[in-house]
Amino acid sequence: MRDYDAATAFLGEWGRFQRLVFFLLSASIIPNGFNGLSIVFLAGTPEHRCVVPRGANLSGEWRNASIPLELRDGREVPSRCRRYRLAALANFSALGLRPGSDVELEALEQEPCLDGWEYSRDVYRSTIVTEWNLVCDNDWKGPLSTSLFFVGVLLGSFISGQLSDKFGRKNVLFATLAMQTGFSFIQVFSTSWEMFSVLFVLVGMGQISNYVAAFVLGTEILGKSVRVLFCTLGVCIFYAFGYMLLPLFAFFLRDWRMLLLALTLPGLLCIPLWWIIPESPRWLISMGRFQEAEDIIRKAAKTNGITAPDVIFDPSELQDVNSQKQQTYTILDLMRTRNILTITIMSVLLWMIISVGYFGLSLDTPNLHGDVYVNCFLSAVIEVPAYIISWLLLRNLPRRYSMAAALFLGGCVLLFIQLVPSHLNVLSILLVMLGKFGITSAFSMVYVYTAELYPTVVRNMGVGASSMASRLGSILSPYFVYLGAYDRFLPYILMGSLTVLSGILTLFLPESYGMPLPDTIDQMLRVKGLEYRPPSSSTRESKEEEENPEIFKSTAF
Repeated sequence: MRDYDAATAFLGEWGRFQRLVFFLLSASIIPNGFNGLSIVFLAGTPEHRCVVPRGANLSGEWRNASIPLELRDGREVPSRCRRYRLAALANFSALGLRPGSDVELEALEQEPCLDGWEYSRDVYRSTIVTEWNLVCDNDWKGPLSTSLFFVGVLLGSFISGQLSDKFGRKNVLFATLAMQTGFSFIQVFSTSWEMFSVLFVLVGMGQISNYVAAFVLGTEILGKSVRVLFCTLGVCIFYAFGYMLLPLFAFFLRDWRMLLLALTLPGLLCIPLWWIIPESPRWLISMGRFQEAEDIIRKAAKTNGITAPDVIFDPSELQDVNSQKQQTYTILDLMRTRNILTITIMSVLLWMIISVGYFGLSLDTPNLHGDVYVNCFLSAVIEVPAYIISWLLLRNLPRRYSMAAALFLGGCVLLFIQLVPSHLNVLSILLVMLGKFGITSAFSMVYVYTAELYPTVVRNMGVGASSMASRLGSILSPYFVYLGAYDRFLPYILMGSLTVLSGILTLFLPESYGMPLPDTIDQMLRVKGLEYRPPSSSTRESKEEEENPEIFKSTAF
């Protein structure tokens, strides 16, 4: 019985049709890059202090002294959330007393910002923070907005795979692109923080769903040799390119509504792709729609300038695998043996910690010294070499040591930041970017590594469970950044410690490089501590025969 790859081998690997699909699907990922982290600027918190009303009957001297000073980053600066009680100040002002000399300011009673806040406009003209006063007692709402977006991503992860299996990859891709663009557009007209946050959940659902649909569509249309390139460099680098555009948009559009509108409109550019990107022939065959699949392949052959054979798909040869009796597996099978349970627990912890580190560092860029737009751009640029390095490591070196090295690099430099003198701001930023480089490399590699550890019968569930853990990590990440309000170095200490811990954890996983993919739970590699068995040339060849692209396809859900 011929498989799909054998039936379509006449198309070649890198013709005009494949190049078109590769670049257009990768380009559809670009909006995900700037929408996913847009909250960095939409919820930016500028410097602020309590408003002192014009009718407060204070002299100029008392008005200037109305805000108490507090110690922040080793400097005395005006308080963001407190002021001296205005009624008392008005009495002192009326009596002609002077602040400091006649009245000891430290002994005066303080009160919260009862008349609102005044915000610096040096960096942002307006954000959701300044619009709805998400500061002081309400400062928890900013990180909650970010977490709610990732809750949407978590919910979208649950449903996207099932939807694309039922309705087709192409239909779900464009429906969820429309969902992401449509709800982002409505978000521009939000009248309250609650409305903004609910819509943000729906935007998150749409974003991950179209990402997964594009990912699966590419892996199913492209040939074996191109599939790995698409899943690693294609998708990831175009995502990073979209991330790079975010600070560029934000620099020129300092108003949050105009910025969000500008980030939403590029989604409309994907509309013409409906008539260019085809449905997945593999999915059509799985649904028994052989003629439609054959029409797509014939059109692809024409695009590549190749003459297609008279019969491409013979229904008698391409039998539906689902029609054959197979043993069914459930999530409980991830805990059936001590070995698979250990790997599952370690994988879940690994994914969650890496996700906290990646999104924590990405969301923390406004808190770094220097220009917020330059820092965000650097955070995006550093991802490109990280993806390239991880791709090279996956091709040439053992998974376990590659992952551990990337995690140790990321974690150690984050822990070192607290030791950098305060006047060496550039060195601090450099270390943060180096930490982001290590964690991004590990994030890119963990997909492949995890998928190679699980057997075919539960691979989708194993990677899916790990992926859910990473979503939980992304939901928690804004609160790691939030801790920086109490101690500037606390987020780095926590993220660095956890990342080093995950690097140690990785060393206890079995090595999968050069090993044939396990098909059953009994064939799984055993957890053997630090022992490493170098693969023989024969197993290396069998690994290449097995092809990582199949793995990438399974990770999409």
